[in-house]
Amino acid sequence: MESSRPARPSHTRVHNDRLALELLLARGPLTAPELVAGTGLSRPTIADLVGRLQRADLIEVVGEDDRARRGPRARLYGIAGRRAHVVGLDLRADGIHVAVSDLSGTVVAERAAPLEPATLDAITAALAVIDDAVDEVGADMPHTIAVGAPGLVDPATGLLRPRGEAAWHAELIDALRLRATTVLVENEANLAGIAELEAGAGRDTFVLLWLGDGVGAATVLDGALRRGASGGAGELGFLPVPGTAGRPSATDCGGGFHDLASGGAVRGLAARHGVTARDDGQAPRDRHGPAAPAALVRAAATGDAGPGGGAFLDALAANVALGAAAISAVLDPGCVILGGPVGRAGGTELAHRVSDHLRSLSPLPTEVLTSAVEGNEILRGAVQVALAATRGALFDGD
Repeated sequence: MESSRPARPSHTRVHNDRLALELLLARGPLTAPELVAGTGLSRPTIADLVGRLQRADLIEVVGEDDRARRGPRARLYGIAGRRAHVVGLDLRADGIHVAVSDLSGTVVAERAAPLEPATLDAITAALAVIDDAVDEVGADMPHTIAVGAPGLVDPATGLLRPRGEAAWHAELIDALRLRATTVLVENEANLAGIAELEAGAGRDTFVLLWLGDGVGAATVLDGALRRGASGGAGELGFLPVPGTAGRPSATDCGGGFHDLASGGAVRGLAARHGVTARDDGQAPRDRHGPAAPAALVRAAATGDAGPGGGAFLDALAANVALGAAAISAVLDPGCVILGGPVGRAGGTELAHRVSDHLRSLSPLPTEVLTSAVEGNEILRGAVQVALAATRGALFDGD
């Protein structure tokens, strides 16, 4: 039997450095004694660590401890946010949302712009929006750009297979590789699931059901996002379900769950129940007209859709419950979170109705919640992914 070897000093230093940096990220600026208490490391080790991290420009003095005590005030150390910047992108077929964050996780610039989906013009305009946001904070080059987009992302290659009008997304991503050290690509529903896990209603195991123009899902099991062998986990639009006019095929999700819960299905249900709504400014304006699916659902959920609002919301909930029942039967996640523009617009009213229908379809106890992420969940998830990659590289000395 081989004897165990002691950890090399370099490995120990990396471990200690990351321990201190993660503590600063979790708790904010701390004094050296607080770093000692929080990490369990000795005072000499912390003194050496602080000096090393300052020289690497990973931490800096951000103030002094002003709590009353005898003697000189202790210095407060915090993450040096300016050390690196990351960019999160939410790409849509006809628009782009951008957020720039520093290393501490503070969003320092945001942009949003509509785009015409003609390939060359859309790419040029999108790059201009990204460059403008990066220039605002004086960053030479972002360390990592994380992109959220509709479509399949191959987990082995990181390549996006976009859909329909969004074909220009793949060309834009290629152009971004000249503007950052690292470019990461993720399906929009998966990024929403990551945001939910970090800052929303998520728990160790759950499925986020994305309801928007299309439908999808993010699967989080034991605290980790599961993408599937080809990146297609959660492509619920292709799920065969009762109540549609046909069956989906390998190339067309028509006849699948898409026909019951997509944006087009929401409009159809609303029309049948006499539900109308004006754009309320709480969701991006829909290119098909002011009555975006999210606006229709929000009007029904808040009682502003007239006498047919309740029946419309219940019919939508029954449809959504079919997808949730399939998820429950296969994965037994214990929790399904309704996300995306439509899921968030329906709020607890839609979640409660889906839960009621789901109980009649599945013997497995499954809590149904609405997303609790503030703001744009795709953008938030993209920033989190970019930060995780950048911190991993810098904190480990890569």
